[in-house]
Amino acid sequence: MKKYRKTIAIFSTLVILFTVLPNLTVKAQGSVGSGDPDAPIDGGVSLLVAAGIGYGIKKNKERKKNKDVEM
Repeated sequence: MKKYRKTIAIFSTLVILFTVLPNLTVKAQGSVGSGDPDAPIDGGVSLLVAAGIGYGIKKNKERKKNKDVEM
């Protein structure tokens, strides 16, 4: 039960971080020259997050399957 609570706490923290962090403005460098000084967070981060969620779901299903087999 403690492991389950720890997993929920970690998952909740990650969800909050990934919903708050994209809203922050990221400055690549100071205002040197013209153009857009914001550094975009590209689709790579989104792919990594999606892969992590998929991996977590897969591991959760495997854990449940193994738990059912043991009983």
